[in-house]
Amino acid sequence: MSSVEGNRANLPTNGRQRPASRPRPRRAKPTGWAQGLLLPLLAIFTALVLGGALIIVTDLNVIAAFTRIPRQVADPFSDPNTQISLEEALWHHPPEVIVGDLVNVDGTARRVVAEVEKEQEQISLEEARKLYPQLGPGVTIHLNFFQKPSVGPKAAWQAVSRAYAALFEGAIGNPSRMAAAVRAWLQGDPSQLPQAFYPIMESLVVATPYILVGLAVALSFRAGLFNVGAEGQYFVGGLLCVFVGHSIKGLPIYIHLPLTLLAGVVGGGLWGAIPGLLKATTGAHEVINTIMMNYIAFALSDWLLNGPMQRPGGFTPVSPEIQPSAMLPSLFPSPIRFHLGFFVALACAALVYWLLFKTTIGFELRSVGANPHAARYAGMNLTRNFVLSMFLSGGLAGLAAANEITGLTHYMPNAFSAGYGFDSIALALLGKSHPVGVVLASLLFGTLRAGAARMQSAADIPIDIISILQATIIIFVAAPEIIRMIYRLPKGKKAGAAAAGAGTAAEAGVEPLE
Repeated sequence: MSSVEGNRANLPTNGRQRPASRPRPRRAKPTGWAQGLLLPLLAIFTALVLGGALIIVTDLNVIAAFTRIPRQVADPFSDPNTQISLEEALWHHPPEVIVGDLVNVDGTARRVVAEVEKEQEQISLEEARKLYPQLGPGVTIHLNFFQKPSVGPKAAWQAVSRAYAALFEGAIGNPSRMAAAVRAWLQGDPSQLPQAFYPIMESLVVATPYILVGLAVALSFRAGLFNVGAEGQYFVGGLLCVFVGHSIKGLPIYIHLPLTLLAGVVGGGLWGAIPGLLKATTGAHEVINTIMMNYIAFALSDWLLNGPMQRPGGFTPVSPEIQPSAMLPSLFPSPIRFHLGFFVALACAALVYWLLFKTTIGFELRSVGANPHAARYAGMNLTRNFVLSMFLSGGLAGLAAANEITGLTHYMPNAFSAGYGFDSIALALLGKSHPVGVVLASLLFGTLRAGAARMQSAADIPIDIISILQATIIIFVAAPEIIRMIYRLPKGKKAGAAAAGAGTAAEAGVEPLE
């Protein structure tokens, strides 16, 4: 712009100086790590909201509170939750008994019907009007939502709050009871601690195998492989672990215990390395191979536990108990089952983080996962990296089984796994294939699983609601655009292939590699 045009732009207009335009303040956008943390939190919150809605629509008491609200006519009126005054009842009801009401007959409530079919539960309209010529005490009427609009939402809130309070108490514990136990412990009475802190310790116990199997699948995702065989690797690792823990005798614990854990790592690792080798040498898809290896592992364990490895003198398909020198030490007295294996799982998470992001091996694994063709062009050995990643992945799954055997069960039953191998895929997705994210996701799943039993017993909510919550969380995390659309969040930068995890694992059309 010339100086003349610039001066002309600043000339007075109608005797007033044109004010200079001020820059609008920009809205601060969340940083990358903050947005990465915000989306999973919103996914969890949204899943809890949807779970609450599911509880509402399936609770018969809540449905009745919206459709058919019983109120006993009372004079004088004292309890608004169960009674209704005669004056208010006459506003909503005819001045006489009608079909559908409940009347008190010799201390029992009977429903007024046109034709009696069950004499112990029903009474005819004619007999009811003889007993109660006019509407009054002893008669229970039914109102609808529009007549009592506050009853339905109140019942819905009570149902959801009762369910989630029971879930929290079963997963974390009762805060007042925990505080009382700590006060008693400070005064010299530790007897209340085990019962008060049992729920949170049990949640950590449940989360321990989740951490290890989640790390197993997350590591394979980082290398561009979709390991669906963590369940089979879990079984094979458990078989080798229990064999070493039972058959070797006379060793001290500082030798026998690490050897037993190492046996689980080697068993699961070798079982996982087979699909990795087939992928690298023939191009066979690892998803198909790992699924087939799962079935082989199930059949193998079934044969061994019903034959060569069956406990002597019994007919149940279980293995012999491992030696005391092969057991992980428990850190607290019964009934708390918390053991040293939780810290082993955290150490493995730290080790996986160091391996992936601080070593040359980890850089090669991530490079192969991001773009195998570019990695091969750069001189990286794809065969070695594929086999190594699947060995490490299977080893972590096998360590999860060894952790369970040495820390909790001390033997291997036929129905050994609780679906950890398949839940691990969800954990890796929820944790964005990052070790820290996997640990947090595993703690979430562990607390949900541990609190489910309490929610079912205290709030009469089916335990399957936890599986629905977990599935909903995974859907929202796997499709973050849904969360952004619901909460009107700005779109962030596209995640890299390694961070996406599952996206890198979808690389399927790779020709046989040298």
